[in-house]
Amino acid sequence: MFGVLLRHFRELAGLSQEGLGRRIGFSKSQVAMVERGHRPPKEDFVQKADDALGAQGALIRAASKLSFGVLASWFEPFAEEEAKAVARYQYESGIVPGLLQTEEHARALFRGACPPLDDDEIERLVAGRLARQTLLTRKPPPDISFILELSALTRPIGGREAHREQLQRLLEVSKLRNVHIQVMAPDRETHAGLSGSFVLLETDDRRRLAYLEVQDRNFLVSEQPHLGDLFAKYGMLRTQALGLEESRGLIERTAEGL
Repeated sequence: MFGVLLRHFRELAGLSQEGLGRRIGFSKSQVAMVERGHRPPKEDFVQKADDALGAQGALIRAASKLSFGVLASWFEPFAEEEAKAVARYQYESGIVPGLLQTEEHARALFRGACPPLDDDEIERLVAGRLARQTLLTRKPPPDISFILELSALTRPIGGREAHREQLQRLLEVSKLRNVHIQVMAPDRETHAGLSGSFVLLETDDRRRLAYLEVQDRNFLVSEQPHLGDLFAKYGMLRTQALGLEESRGLIERTAEGL
């Protein structure tokens, strides 16, 4: 239905797929695949298309529901809350978070799954991961924060070129005013997150939730005192990690070293 709506506004504007692509900085084939429902819109596609076609927010509202049909069923309840959240905070100890992953990085991760996934399932999961990334540029913008361990930035998932593109993606996203990326100081002997990764949400109705995942098992946390402890832990991690500019410099140096 999103693709049908996109085509409707494009034709009202008298634009071809190629013409719309030129206006918003995407190829004709990308526009065509989104209209056919074969690929979710990437990065700022939705915002740029909505502006270019004078859709007055209709495409942005429609895009907020895109991801659910292509996500793993166990992840859907969290994804529904995530799409509406006013704030999202994540500490990640092992990999680049899904909201920040490039397409090739995500595909390489799913190809390495154990037990192995078939190609169709991999593409479905990649599409779902990319669709969720509209949260980064959604209006009104949510407050988004990431704290990453250095190991998440140095493992060359997908090979050297894919790894370089992934680091460049982190630098691009870090320029968004509502997105803050910090790297945990690599020389710190200990910190508050050593017990594992987690995600925190503040929902649109101001409820707080936490999401934990380990070895394909996942948990939603909504009760005290565990929930309060996790929010307090994230606050501590922010003080223990490198600052925003220091973190950006470390990512840049890591990319330059490839």
